[in-house]
Amino acid sequence: MGAQVNIDVRTKGYKVKTYFKTVTLLKMICLLAITTCTSVAASDTSNQQKYPNQYQSWQATSEQVEREDMLANYPASIILWAGSSYAKEYHSPRGHHFAVADVTHTLRTGVPPKAGEKGLSASCWTCKTPDAPRLIEQLGFEGYSAKNFTDLGKEIQSVVYCSDCHESGTNKLTLPRPHAQEAMAKIHLPFDKQDTNMQGAQVCGQCHVTYYFRPEKSNVVNIPWIFGSTADDIEKYYDTRRFFEWIHPLSKTPILKARHPEFEHWSRSKHAEVGVTCITCHMPTQQDAKGVEFTSHKVDKALPHFDNSCSGCHSSKTKIETKLAANKLTIETKAREVEALLVKAHYEAKAAWDAGAKWENMNEPIMAIRHSQWRWDFAMSSHGLYAHNPQEGKQLLDKAIEQANEARHLLAGILKQLNVTQVSYPDISTKEKAHQAIGLVESDLIKEKQKFIEEDVNKNWHPVAKYGY
Repeated sequence: MGAQVNIDVRTKGYKVKTYFKTVTLLKMICLLAITTCTSVAASDTSNQQKYPNQYQSWQATSEQVEREDMLANYPASIILWAGSSYAKEYHSPRGHHFAVADVTHTLRTGVPPKAGEKGLSASCWTCKTPDAPRLIEQLGFEGYSAKNFTDLGKEIQSVVYCSDCHESGTNKLTLPRPHAQEAMAKIHLPFDKQDTNMQGAQVCGQCHVTYYFRPEKSNVVNIPWIFGSTADDIEKYYDTRRFFEWIHPLSKTPILKARHPEFEHWSRSKHAEVGVTCITCHMPTQQDAKGVEFTSHKVDKALPHFDNSCSGCHSSKTKIETKLAANKLTIETKAREVEALLVKAHYEAKAAWDAGAKWENMNEPIMAIRHSQWRWDFAMSSHGLYAHNPQEGKQLLDKAIEQANEARHLLAGILKQLNVTQVSYPDISTKEKAHQAIGLVESDLIKEKQKFIEEDVNKNWHPVAKYGY
């Protein structure tokens, strides 16, 4: 058994101010209410009638259409993720209404495998839809995850909805995903024994958390908290298991990948200490036209709702904005430094291998690359780290810089022994140039994906898979 993880969330009389605010629904939302392409929601008149304000605010997640091409913004990521699907496409997230369509259309999920080949696991549906818990119950956890992603596409009929967080027909919170239930058992915090604050955070955290697919169990989703939930603890678990997600094609590093560990960062934050959760900030209390209070289900940024979300503790919105901007700048600056160091480390390791380096010499620098990139990823794959836990983010990136420098120092010695006097570093100043550097032809992937969308998804999958496209 693993060591217990202590996540201490104490309520200290936190009170959020509320104020009257009429929610104006855009014309697009009015149309959406009639033609919504989420069949569970469309047929669920009971919840719509029982919780009209929550339902209307959930509908408003369809307004959150903006997203950024993160590979175009940070091309060095392509080199760091070379050999994985993340080097193909990586966008910032948008509203819950787009969850199914975005995972369907992204180049990362590819196309159906050829006969006799194993494709992407159906586990990639797990946090995108309430159909996932239903399918897990029908097929069994391993039976579900053993399916190919595209095999279950026709079964997916709803985006993130009420039953992802609530018991059917009620406002009682629940945790329907087995991987989250198992994670809470590991750290001795079963869901039904937690206070309201932790329950609220955990229903978000069942998906906004890092995870991996267990290869020895048909790729079921697993939260790696056996030793704890810090980057060090999770790294210890992965290193003990000799686990890696892929071998980097340049440096031959066994790479680890973090995935949106917002819950982990929040659980060690000052906000968590005083009982401020995801819901407090991102789903603030509002009032309808009749003065009835309700929790907004338009999961959103906190600062636009400062009076509702923040003013119970913070007196000045300007001060918060200034502090957040400073934190973000520091974290982004450190992240760019790590990326530049790691890109060079990967190419220097390649040069060493090409010159005849042996594993007994390369193991130490390769592990330094692995551990540095893990910390960079654990920081930068977490959305809003500069607000959730900037101190931890800075510490992670400082350690990553130290480890990347150590890797390069060790590689310099090896290259010298091998009489390598020059290493070639490609121009990766744009997304296109970085793709070219690793031999990835994006246009071919797009063409292949579009053919699959037109011939299969558009004809045979539920319209929810096309929402926004």
